[in-house]
Amino acid sequence: MERAHSLLLNEEACSQLGEHQRAEFVFEWLRFLKKLLPAADRVDVKKNQKCLVEQLTGILIGSPGPPTRWLLAHCLALLYRVGDSLTSSHTVDRCNDIIRSKDDSPSYLPTRLAAIACLGALYEQLGRLLVNTFKETLANLLKAIKSAESQGRYEIMLSVEKILRGLGVSAVPCHRDIYKATRACLTDRSMAVRCAAAKCLLELQREAVFLWTSELENVATLCFRAFESSNYDVRVAISKLLGTLLATAVEPKQPTAHRQGSRRSSLEEVMDLLTGGFLRGGAGFLRASGDKLKGTSSVSKDIRIGITQAMSVFLTTRCISFILRATLGSLLGEKAQIAAAKEICLAIGKQKRAVDAAMCDGNVETRVTTTDVAASQHVLVCALLELGSLVQGLASTAASLLTDTSTALLDTVISVLLHPSVSARLAAAWCLRCVAVALPSQGAVLLDRCAERLNALKSCPEAVAGYSSAIAALLGAVQHCPLGIPHTKGNVVMGLAEDLLRSATQNSRISIQRTQAGWLLLSSLNTLGPAVVEHHLPRMLVLWRCAFPPSIRDLDMELRRGDHFTWQVTLEGRAGALCAMKSLVIHCRDLLTDDVIGRLLTPLACAVALVPTLIKSYGNLIKNTSVVFRLRVYEILALLPPKTYEGEKSFGIVLKQLVTDITGPENVVCSELTLLPPLCHSDDLALLGPALQDMDQHYIEEQLQRSSVGGGTLEYDPFTICVKCQDVPAPLPPPAALTTAAVQLFGVIFPHIIVPLRYTHSLTMSYSTCSSRVGLGPEEVRKPALGLLVGALESSNPLLRCMAAEGLSRLVQVVNDPAFTVSMTLVSFDKLKTARDAVTRTGHALALGSLYRYVGGISSPQHLSACVGILFTLSQDSTSPEVQRWALHSLSMVIDHAGPLYHGHVEASFTLVLRLLLSIPPTHVEVHQSLGRCLNALVTTLGPDLQGEGQSVSALRTSCLVGCAVMQDSPDCLVEAQAISCLQQLHMFAPRHVNLASLVPSLCVNLCSSYLSLRRAVVACLRQLAQKEALEVSEHAVALVKELPRRDNTHLDVTIKEVGLEGALFSLLDRESDPRLCQDIQETLVHMMSSIATGKLAHWLKLCKDVLSASAGGCDEEGERDDDASVFHATSESSGPFTNLRWSTRVFAVECVCRIIALCESHGHPAHFDMALAQEHRLHESTDFLVLHLAALIRMAFMAATDHSDKLRLSGLQTLLVIIRKFAAIPEPEFPGHVILEQYQANVGAALRPAFTADAPPDVTAKACQVCSAWIASGVVSDLRDLRRVHQLLASSLVKVQAGKEVPSQLYNEGTSTMETLAVLKAWAEVSHCWLIPGEQAASPLLEEDCGGAGGPGLLTLVQTDLATLSRLWLAALQDYVLLTLPQDYSAQLPATGGTFYTAETAEQARPHYCSSWAPILHATALWLNSTGFIMVDDGPANLSRPVTPTSMGQSTSLASVKSPEDISSDRLHLILGISVEFLCSPHSHDQMENISSCLQALQALLEVSWPRSKVGNDQVLSVELLSVLHRLIVTREAPGVQLAVLELVRQVVCAAQEHVKEKRHSAEVDDGAAEKETVPEFGEGRDTGGLVPGRSLVFGALELCLCVLVRKLPQLSPKLAGSPSGGQGGSSLSLSDSDCRQVAAALAILSDLPSICSPDGSVSILPTLMYLLMGVLRELVQQPCGGGAGGGEALGLVVPAALQALRKLNKIPAGCMIRFVFSSLLTDKPNPVVDEVSLLTALTIFLLTASPEVTTAQPLQTRCIDKFKASLESKDPVVSQSYQLLMSVFQSKTGVAVPFIQGLGSCVVGHLQGVERRRPQSSKELQAIQDGVRALEALVFAADEMHRPQLVAILLPILISFLLDENALSSAPASARTLHESALQDLMRIGPQHSSVFKALMASSPHMKARLEAAVKGNQESVNAKATQLQVPSKTSPSIQLKTNFL
Repeated sequence: MERAHSLLLNEEACSQLGEHQRAEFVFEWLRFLKKLLPAADRVDVKKNQKCLVEQLTGILIGSPGPPTRWLLAHCLALLYRVGDSLTSSHTVDRCNDIIRSKDDSPSYLPTRLAAIACLGALYEQLGRLLVNTFKETLANLLKAIKSAESQGRYEIMLSVEKILRGLGVSAVPCHRDIYKATRACLTDRSMAVRCAAAKCLLELQREAVFLWTSELENVATLCFRAFESSNYDVRVAISKLLGTLLATAVEPKQPTAHRQGSRRSSLEEVMDLLTGGFLRGGAGFLRASGDKLKGTSSVSKDIRIGITQAMSVFLTTRCISFILRATLGSLLGEKAQIAAAKEICLAIGKQKRAVDAAMCDGNVETRVTTTDVAASQHVLVCALLELGSLVQGLASTAASLLTDTSTALLDTVISVLLHPSVSARLAAAWCLRCVAVALPSQGAVLLDRCAERLNALKSCPEAVAGYSSAIAALLGAVQHCPLGIPHTKGNVVMGLAEDLLRSATQNSRISIQRTQAGWLLLSSLNTLGPAVVEHHLPRMLVLWRCAFPPSIRDLDMELRRGDHFTWQVTLEGRAGALCAMKSLVIHCRDLLTDDVIGRLLTPLACAVALVPTLIKSYGNLIKNTSVVFRLRVYEILALLPPKTYEGEKSFGIVLKQLVTDITGPENVVCSELTLLPPLCHSDDLALLGPALQDMDQHYIEEQLQRSSVGGGTLEYDPFTICVKCQDVPAPLPPPAALTTAAVQLFGVIFPHIIVPLRYTHSLTMSYSTCSSRVGLGPEEVRKPALGLLVGALESSNPLLRCMAAEGLSRLVQVVNDPAFTVSMTLVSFDKLKTARDAVTRTGHALALGSLYRYVGGISSPQHLSACVGILFTLSQDSTSPEVQRWALHSLSMVIDHAGPLYHGHVEASFTLVLRLLLSIPPTHVEVHQSLGRCLNALVTTLGPDLQGEGQSVSALRTSCLVGCAVMQDSPDCLVEAQAISCLQQLHMFAPRHVNLASLVPSLCVNLCSSYLSLRRAVVACLRQLAQKEALEVSEHAVALVKELPRRDNTHLDVTIKEVGLEGALFSLLDRESDPRLCQDIQETLVHMMSSIATGKLAHWLKLCKDVLSASAGGCDEEGERDDDASVFHATSESSGPFTNLRWSTRVFAVECVCRIIALCESHGHPAHFDMALAQEHRLHESTDFLVLHLAALIRMAFMAATDHSDKLRLSGLQTLLVIIRKFAAIPEPEFPGHVILEQYQANVGAALRPAFTADAPPDVTAKACQVCSAWIASGVVSDLRDLRRVHQLLASSLVKVQAGKEVPSQLYNEGTSTMETLAVLKAWAEVSHCWLIPGEQAASPLLEEDCGGAGGPGLLTLVQTDLATLSRLWLAALQDYVLLTLPQDYSAQLPATGGTFYTAETAEQARPHYCSSWAPILHATALWLNSTGFIMVDDGPANLSRPVTPTSMGQSTSLASVKSPEDISSDRLHLILGISVEFLCSPHSHDQMENISSCLQALQALLEVSWPRSKVGNDQVLSVELLSVLHRLIVTREAPGVQLAVLELVRQVVCAAQEHVKEKRHSAEVDDGAAEKETVPEFGEGRDTGGLVPGRSLVFGALELCLCVLVRKLPQLSPKLAGSPSGGQGGSSLSLSDSDCRQVAAALAILSDLPSICSPDGSVSILPTLMYLLMGVLRELVQQPCGGGAGGGEALGLVVPAALQALRKLNKIPAGCMIRFVFSSLLTDKPNPVVDEVSLLTALTIFLLTASPEVTTAQPLQTRCIDKFKASLESKDPVVSQSYQLLMSVFQSKTGVAVPFIQGLGSCVVGHLQGVERRRPQSSKELQAIQDGVRALEALVFAADEMHRPQLVAILLPILISFLLDENALSSAPASARTLHESALQDLMRIGPQHSSVFKALMASSPHMKARLEAAVKGNQESVNAKATQLQVPSKTSPSIQLKTNFL
């Protein structure tokens, strides 16, 4: 294919190819030419133009396929436009000649079609250059259209459209002729021709004014005719045409507004046209308003008269609802929607008043008739449903609608509940439900209002039905409202239901209404879930028992009584009872115990027995009621497990009745349309046309597909008003619903039939598919099922064929027998070989593919080859496009599921697909769609192999790209979507070979397609591209719109130009309602943000800000315009890129802001959160940082937090919280001591204030509390007056909490009160964490008035004011949490009324709130107890009206239960300990680390106080258990903070045990007296045996834990790990981090304390372990100097002192031989080239100084120590310096240790110091070593006996004198030498007088030394005098800074 990439066609290469490869080669060359010509040099093009024209003309007359001819036409026109256009007329003439040719043979047709296409492209590109020839050309085309076949007519229409586009106004003379030709094509039998004609007329209307003036009515009529027998594409195209024409008629385009005396039509005239067509066309005209027009039309009521026209009425209602939804719901912004809702509300009120007035009219002649009521009801239904949809979409932003007294929305809607029509009442009830979903605060209010009216109007049938429906709808709304309704409302509804059911028999006139209402209320009550229903279940069971006879015998007696009316009422009641049962089973499965099911079975048995008997007795008299009753029976039975009623007699009765209901003649159509589609595979349904879910207009399109059944409506089943769904439920008519229910029940029951039942043949047919899903059992059942399935494969109904193929493959899957599988395959093979009719071939072709789908790789490759061969043959059957379509679809399934087996057929498949793509006419779009699926499957099969570089792979890849290019140019949107999907797959497997520069523009062009499936494919592809190449995608999109011609610019293109592709996606997100598409858009934006947000920070933040600011558009101005034209301005052009965005889009924008902050933190530069660094970088480079946009972030959070939408407020507060947490600690460079957030105090306060108003929802207040605590605790604000603003908000919430249950919230569930209360307490707890820090109370006692010093009281004063109240509330909340976390076994012990902050009924709802709040509260409580030292203070405030709990942590005032302060403190201690230990025992992986930290910190705070420490110390079992929990925690949690906290806690536990042992020893000594000390028992673990019991020993537990820490950090300590690879690599001390070192140090500290809690024997028994670990750590530490290595060198400095300190402690233990052995081993370790000598020597020194003499005086040990020191003195600095310091300590120690070291090392020290005179110190380190050596020698001197000391002084003094420099050398000596000189002189002046005799003798004997000393002293005195003189001189001079005193 690379040879095709040249300007001229490589004819040599082309001629060597076969026919099919040649077509592909030519197409590839034309593709390349299309890209090359615009970029090529014009000179080159002109030079080669003649040859190119000849080559292109040769292709033209070579019968090119459809894609090739379109590409050829484009290239030919492009060639003339880029090159020389003079000869273009010759080509036009040539094309005209071809069209005129008399050759009608099929082989000549492609050439003629290509000529037509070329004419269109030439005129489109060259336009007026060909104006002289256009009349002739047009006449030729219009003449040809009369005799052309469908392909010709289609191509001519496309060409005429292009000619019109190219010529513009120049084509006016021929407009009438074109119009006449197009009129005929608009009603053509070919759908493709109709679409092309519609597009041609759409182009014609741009210049042909007569189309929307004089001919408007005719065109409209023509469009209405075109809708008849149309398909979806035709309806879309014609609705766009008609909508555009009508819109232009009302508002003409400015340039053509006054031509030809044109008259502007009014909106009324245009709407009359639509109304006329609507009524004349009936159901055929559904979508003429399209997306261009909006508004309601008043539909004549005549069409609605009579039962016979019920379907027309229904369709009319659906159409009007669709128009309202498509316009008001989709095109308007929020403000305009609110205005529309007000208008609708006024219209509803007007209609209702008219009906009321007519109903009350006393004049019989003028009184309203049922016809008028019917007319009114349909207007009301449409209006109410649209009002509900608007309010639900607006959510909490609709609050202003309810407060507007001019519309009185709620009063108006509630008034319709009394309307005589059922459908109007149900629509009003649904509207109220929408209000409750949108505004949850209204739910309880409306419920009370309706309940009150229902009680007051029990005698009015309309009121009973209307208000009960409203209550049921409102209860259904609770499922969508997390805040719920008060639990007591359930009691109210239950009471109402009971009352209605009991009083139903009192008045026969309203008995049906009361019965239905009662059961409807119970059914809706069950939707509230088990928590509510369990309290009412006993009463419900009684009602169900009363509704049915007690037994079957009583039923027989009952059947003998009553007439048909009585039975109608009875059946209505029992159907309602069964529906309530169904609701219970669906929503409260947890309550269905065996006992409850058993009590339901008796009424069910009676219901089942009643079914056949009544039909026999009363027949048609109760037909409708009995249908509903049977429906309810089937529904409830299908939900219950069949085994529960399998043994009952009812089983047989049910099956017999099912036979009757399923095989009834009236169910045939119904079954096909309602049952078959769900049983077909979703992929196979594509064979039947576009799926409803892939259409924007599915709401109305499904009416066409179901026109014979009719769609659903609420009045068919009023009980569905309480189901969980967003849209209005649409239950099917009872007969259709009955069939569906019967099918589902049979599917449930059939598997439980053990003996094959001999049912009718048709029964098996109806249920074959359903049954096969679970197995068909014995052969007797399988055989007839198989026969019927194979027969159905040849049905004329395509839906039945799809279902049969699915059923057959499922059957094969279930039987799971290879022989059976092969036999089924061969049956289809045989049929396909012999059959010639299309139906049989399509059915069996699909069966082959379906078998592969379920059985996969059916049997062997031979069968695969045979299967593929047959499908290949069928795919090429050009005589039947239908067969091609089904065969290709089946082939795509085989490709998909054959896997690697298919690789041998891939090349042939690609060839076949490409050949068909290049040859099949464009009118057969369904075949193209199947080809697209095949291509997609082939790409998936090849997968990553497509990345290969081999010739064969390259050829396959090229074929794939060519196929995608063909499909991209297809006029069908589904084919185009398939192409995009293929390219997406190809990009996944071989991204380098997909050209984004061409792919992205094609995606962007289709972003605003009118086809949902295409938009989905585009966004799905963009989502994938954005994951890796977001920047390139964005750049290509912007480049595209810059190149687009002005004429084609859409709103989307403008958006891309202004704000990039990201902005366009935001706009699209706002317009879309499809959930899947919206999710894809959001994910695409998130991926783009993740890739490029940090690089384009300002762009993204501005984008989010623009989206957030776009809540208000230009609707206000529009509202002031009275003319009808204003309705066309659904969006206004405002200054920003976005207008009128919905709240949901703005919520997503705020979430994006949070994501951007997270991205900057995780992947960004540190300057994002450092103002000084950001400003510094900004000076040197053009980078952008988040901190520089802090003002914008705060602004966005403020805008969101103060919006009308509650969801947006929550998002805004969350963003504010994130901002506070991330930016609180960043200093402000310009104002030292301040932080950057300080300047935004007012914004934060203003954003929080609305959340604390009385009408704020609890979830908003709870989130605001979290923000408050974060703001106060952040320390941003230091000034108390500023802080008090936010503090006041929290204080007001605390007052609300104290009010407690006395003032319950009547609007929401009690669980929300718990949520809000705990949020407040949690917020106060988090604030208190900062001000109740342990250890700071000593300096400022907590209860002092003024804690802030001279500066005034600080925040602590504010917290302290409420601390007494808070502490009680915190303790109460913790006690509640404990109760709620008790196991189920203890549920009987829980308080019957609930806890302090939750009620028993809402315990389940409250539990999650406690789980999210307990940890900070626990920590705060522990800190408070720490601050008070567990001292009880009676400081309870007088205003605490809330009782804390019944037991109240010992605070109860009753005398019987008064507890001592000790008991109360003990309770509190055990509460905190219990909660902490229970949680730490098993913290789940999803538990936040903060909770673990809170527990550990709380325990630490407790153990810092002596009283709880003594309690823990006394209770060894508790201590051991606590250690075991901590041990598990340290193993399972790697976080350094947690591990350090655990070790600190272990230290405290050990400390508590130490205190306990000390106290016991002390008390024993005091009690026994000093004289009897020998008899004092040993305290501490180990006692007199030294044994430790694992599991009971505190010491053993601590050892285990410390060992775990040390071995994890230093695996070499373990002999097992030391030799392993992991131990060898990970355990080096060089690799330890700072936190690791801290953990090791903490563990060593704990180890060193363990002997103190043991008895002497115990300490000896653990000493080997301790010394082993300590020596092991030391051995690792001395491997490397502290400062060296890549690891935490500085952090190792923490471990060394800890190890040495531990060593010091352990050396004091009397176990000499063991310690000697340990140290000997340390000294005899294998030589290591890199050893930390300092640490080793320090350890030796500590050993020498602290160990007992028997150890230190051991000769071998002494010798080795001396050798170590000698070696160190010979090494380099700084080891020498440290060695001298350590030696000084040794020399000064007790004589037994010092003497050998003085003798062994004294001469070394002297020798080293004597050598200094020859080599003076050059650095500070060398100087330090010499000075330390002098100190050591001095210590040696003073350690000697008095008699020997003079001799040693005589050695020391000459050494010091040798350090002195003469005057000349001193001035030039380095600084270190001068410093040594000065220090030596000072030492001499200090030591000399102490030993004057020795000094004098030395001076006398050595004149040289004397002179040297005198010179030094003299020089020193002169320098001192000089310095004194310098200090006095400056005082005489004038100040260096002159102060300006004269400012004039």
